[in-house]
Amino acid sequence: MLAYIIKSVVGAIVVVLVMSFIVFGLQSIIPADPARAIAGPNAPPETVEAMRVQLGLDDPVVVQYGRFLLRLAHADLGASVRTRRPVTDDIRQYLPATLELGLTSIALGVVLAGVLTALQFLIPASRGIRFAMVGIGTTPIFLSALLLTYFFWFRLRWLPGAGRLSCRDFAGPTGFNVIDGLLVGRPAVSVDALLHMILPALALALPIGVAVGRSLNGALHDVMSQAFVRTARGKGLSETSVLLRHGLRNAATAPLSMLSLQFRLLFGNLLVVERVFGWPGLGLYAVQAFASADLPAVLGVAIVFGMLYILVNTLIEIAQSVADPRINL
Repeated sequence: MLAYIIKSVVGAIVVVLVMSFIVFGLQSIIPADPARAIAGPNAPPETVEAMRVQLGLDDPVVVQYGRFLLRLAHADLGASVRTRRPVTDDIRQYLPATLELGLTSIALGVVLAGVLTALQFLIPASRGIRFAMVGIGTTPIFLSALLLTYFFWFRLRWLPGAGRLSCRDFAGPTGFNVIDGLLVGRPAVSVDALLHMILPALALALPIGVAVGRSLNGALHDVMSQAFVRTARGKGLSETSVLLRHGLRNAATAPLSMLSLQFRLLFGNLLVVERVFGWPGLGLYAVQAFASADLPAVLGVAIVFGMLYILVNTLIEIAQSVADPRINL
């Protein structure tokens, strides 16, 4: 286990270096000019050039990259071109919203996967379930988010379609509004936060539920036809007991691998969903940073997402080894 943890830490460092190098390489082909964005569209060329010198943009890319690595070693991601604040402060402000939405969507996706798998076991020949799964799985994330907004917010008025809360003056101790509402004794805030989170979380959870559900269903069908399952049934165990004690654990490897892949896709989907629903998280922050050629902010978000993916992938691999002792970390 210790060797595996060391390997994961080294892998995280390598990923951070590679991501930072790629983003710095893209800087040379981005047409937008951060100095112009700070100085303003009507600023004279002399002011823009002075701003470039102040930001160090006139230095060679190698020098800029070395300067960034030196700051990164001290946990300094630089200042955002758009917000004029340290990127670490911006990330600290927007990260709780993204974590709250991401964790909720993952939990909802796992529940949907379980429901879809159960339906396929109860109604194995249902064409309607297969058609629905194929339709949901092939729908682009931006289209599903817009459809959810149109029907449940614009047409039916059942759920709010933008933001995290109806009130703008609430600030909790953790940044997770659902938990903070309970901590400060305002359950109405928690309910309001849940209502605002349903549509964006559902948009993110649908592809997760379909992908993991199909993987789990296929793995379960293979496991339930094995000899040890027939032996368990011959001992008089109920079908539910056989499924829970022998089926799910032996079939967990494939859906866990699919869940790891869905985490990777989730980070890209967050950019779209947070933009559609106006969710004030890192996804929306990154989209606005792209539009402003805010390289420090883009790089900071990329590093955070990369570290989160490495952490989640490590936890999933540990869960796979627990479910199947034959898997060696």
